[in-house]
Amino acid sequence: MLDEMEEHDAGENSWIDLLADFLSSQRGVEAIRVDAGSRQVELATLGPVDLAGLQAQLNEVLRRLDAGLPVTLAGDHATGLKVSHQEGRVVLEKPACPTAPRFWKWREFEWPEAEEMEQRSEEEWRALALQAAICGLSLVGGWTLGKWEAVPHWMIHGLFGVSMISGGWDAARDAWENLKERRLDVHFLMLAVAAGAVAVGAWEEGALLLFLFSTSGALEHYVLHRTHREINALTKAAPKLARVVLPDGSVEERAVKLLRVGDVIQVRPAELFPVDATVLEGETAADESTLTGEAVPVEKGRGASVYGGTLNLWGLVKAQVDKPATQSALARIIHMIQNAQKMRAPSQRFTDRFGTNYTLATLLLVLVMFLFWWLGLGLPAFESSRDLHSAFYRAMTLLVVMSPCALVLSIPSAILAAIAWGARRGILFRGGAAIEKLGEVDTVAMDKTGTLTEGNLRVVGVESFPPGREDDALRLAVTLDAHSNHPIARAVTRHAKARGIEPGELSEYQSLPGLGLRGMTAEGVTYAGRRELMEQGDFARWLKDVPDAQPGLTEVWVLNAQVMGRVLLRDEIRAGSRTVLKRLADEKVETIMLTGDRRAAAIQVARDLGVADVRAGLHPEDKVAAIQELSRQGRKVAMVGDGVNDAPSLAASYVSLAMGARGSDAALEQADVVLMQDKIEKLLSARHISLCARKVIRQNLAISLGSVGVMALASLFGLVPLTLGVLTHEGSTVVVCLNSLRLLFMREPDEIREVEPSQAG
Repeated sequence: MLDEMEEHDAGENSWIDLLADFLSSQRGVEAIRVDAGSRQVELATLGPVDLAGLQAQLNEVLRRLDAGLPVTLAGDHATGLKVSHQEGRVVLEKPACPTAPRFWKWREFEWPEAEEMEQRSEEEWRALALQAAICGLSLVGGWTLGKWEAVPHWMIHGLFGVSMISGGWDAARDAWENLKERRLDVHFLMLAVAAGAVAVGAWEEGALLLFLFSTSGALEHYVLHRTHREINALTKAAPKLARVVLPDGSVEERAVKLLRVGDVIQVRPAELFPVDATVLEGETAADESTLTGEAVPVEKGRGASVYGGTLNLWGLVKAQVDKPATQSALARIIHMIQNAQKMRAPSQRFTDRFGTNYTLATLLLVLVMFLFWWLGLGLPAFESSRDLHSAFYRAMTLLVVMSPCALVLSIPSAILAAIAWGARRGILFRGGAAIEKLGEVDTVAMDKTGTLTEGNLRVVGVESFPPGREDDALRLAVTLDAHSNHPIARAVTRHAKARGIEPGELSEYQSLPGLGLRGMTAEGVTYAGRRELMEQGDFARWLKDVPDAQPGLTEVWVLNAQVMGRVLLRDEIRAGSRTVLKRLADEKVETIMLTGDRRAAAIQVARDLGVADVRAGLHPEDKVAAIQELSRQGRKVAMVGDGVNDAPSLAASYVSLAMGARGSDAALEQADVVLMQDKIEKLLSARHISLCARKVIRQNLAISLGSVGVMALASLFGLVPLTLGVLTHEGSTVVVCLNSLRLLFMREPDEIREVEPSQAG
């Protein structure tokens, strides 16, 4: 957990650095205020400013934030800036006297839309592909003319020159920007090698190097574009306008971002619900595939919850806004994906080290070897012959093969592709760490209700002690449960409504985590919850004579000074639970059920499913203790849950998974992986892409490190010609990008495709 906190802090600091760099370079801009969650940015200006130019420059910064590109603070721009957090927003201010802020003018600026970013991403890779194509054609032209002795050398060298200019143009721009910030990178190395090749007369090799380098750069941007296109498909589902029903009954259109909690909106058939809301009037069905990936219509009537970005299929409904647009389920999901792109995997920290220090070390080694070959071994300094390469030629070859292009791309390219694969199939990974860690788990702990079972309980009976007051017991239960969102509470509320029993008055209300509910009703202090809650005072003696509920039933006890009773409920096992547990067992992954339900009901479910270990009657702190105990035994535990009471154990696990995008906010906040569909089978899909991504990462590292190591060693002994060094270096970069791109086309496990043929990837 400490590593994850450090990773999160490092990610936040990096984008704060980028904002600080932007602020320090702008005259007339005194402060910047950013809320990344709601995608709002404001600038404090002083005096006249070029708003259009400022928006254009700000867009570049915000695009880098959204794209998750590497961020490094330029120079000492951030020195003296004040950084603070205000109501969830990050505020950066330039040094100023205490009275200066009163003269600032705060202006809100637009955050670039995902569609604009995707279009720009496509333009970038197409431009790079065009440059690579010009480079390649010029290279082929120069090589072809070089076969004819009658063609003058200036024409051949001119074509090679065009090839190198087009192939090195983008690298030169990046290298120049980095040099202004006193940084060196692989772009500088490539240009240095190309210049060195020209210096020794190897025009063809220099052009070939920049052709392969520009081709791999275009391919890298294409991989990023494909990844962003998959992810940004979600953002396109977010509607921009909503119809608001005014108090006089008239309807007006309003921007979705201006909706407030309590507003009443009208949604027509075939329109998207703009925000999370509760239906007040009308009936319909919703297509929630944009949210869960599952296209089965979900019926919606009065009192049902609807979610922003989902499709209203056939009915005209009025609904009351529950959350602002920035806090809707869809917005939360989009924000999680955007954050995931910026969070590094543990293995990526290894490749992050290959920056300026590695470049300087490589240049130093090349210089030492040049002097050794020239002065130590007596090789010609610059003049090569057919049988003997010069010291400078060998140095350039060594410089080529030691450039870490493929190594730098090996991990982030695979992680981004895996995140995109999951997003398309309703699986949200909150960063590269989650992808890597899920494939390492050897133990999976699961909650019962809502995870292994449907969580859609139904009441099968109500009992009172002594008999005769069943309706009173049900009325007390629904009085408390009407204020809870737990699956059991929803089932009790539905049953009472069907029986025509309305909730009573409630003056006080308290949730007792892991036990139940407490409230002040007209009959006095009333409790509703587990049997353990009732085993207090004089009422404990009554329980000794009350038999346990039948196996497979869940009981909710109701108690106050006048009434004592229980509500019996039944939950159905999820259709895919047996498949998932069998597959995990085949992979030698141990499964454990951690549930707050009574032991008899838990054992019945475990026996039906084949769960290896059952721990029942647990409070939230007991689940945490169980996770910690397993961790102390050296196990890597994945916890799967969906409720508020699962949040602590999700936080304590090695990697955590939340069931359903409509699960509790607490569970979603703690989860490393969110299974958007309420289907346990998606656990297999998440683990499958995790294992595939880990395999691809290992392959990429082997390719990149192997090619650098072998070719560098061979270059030290002068065994590698420059052409072969160029082909090996850039060839490994292309192979790494293509290998990562394979992840986008991986298919889901057979078990998932059998259940969901429409979801096969």
